[in-house]
Amino acid sequence: MTDPLLRVENVSKHFGGLRAVDKASFTAATGCITALIGPNGAGKTTLFATITGFLRPTEGRIVYNGADIVGLPPYRLARLGIARTFQIVQPFANLTVRENITVGSHLTRTSRADALEAAGVVADAIGLRAQLDKPAAALTVAGCKRLELARALAIEPRLLLLDEVLAGLNPSEVRDLVPLIRSIAARGVTIVMIEHIMQAVMSLAERVFVLSEGRIIANGSPQAIAADQRVIEAYLGKGAAARMMAGAAHG
Repeated sequence: MTDPLLRVENVSKHFGGLRAVDKASFTAATGCITALIGPNGAGKTTLFATITGFLRPTEGRIVYNGADIVGLPPYRLARLGIARTFQIVQPFANLTVRENITVGSHLTRTSRADALEAAGVVADAIGLRAQLDKPAAALTVAGCKRLELARALAIEPRLLLLDEVLAGLNPSEVRDLVPLIRSIAARGVTIVMIEHIMQAVMSLAERVFVLSEGRIIANGSPQAIAADQRVIEAYLGKGAAARMMAGAAHG
């Protein structure tokens, strides 16, 4: 069996007396989609921030591609192939869509012409070709989400962390993005996603980890998580669990 591309081992992050993350451990298998779910305030985004170098964990190890990466800054991790999106999308509003994506592609290309060409290729893959020369400020919410995804993909990541990339979208827009995320994984990119839309989790994830009050309380297949009484009590509720199971049946 191939070693996981990412291993988070007993990671904690404390802010004074607050334990935002408390000895959390999970793995992300190479080339697969792993979901991290849990209630608001559970510590999911804080955990993402420790993985991507925006925060240093209070304790624990984060191992990427066999190396401990704790303490490396975000730009170093980006060069190693780790990219992330953010809950609150903040494109460079005065730049065009092409120029926004080019910011990412410059990481691996010194030539501006090469970076612009690479940005166009990413835009094609993400469905932004028609918007390439429009200002980012003119995009819809769904367009901004795609741009956020495109900027992350422009660095050509091996590991992509998606922080609620489907939040704020209507059901039709979610249905459009789900196969796009699946296609990214099919190209060999390892994905870890924070997501509250359970039908999407059921459709996309091969393994799910549940974070509650900073701790991982369960992990397993989406079907196993939907049936886990601890998860139902801590997060899903019976209605959401039933919808997850229904989604699995039709996934």
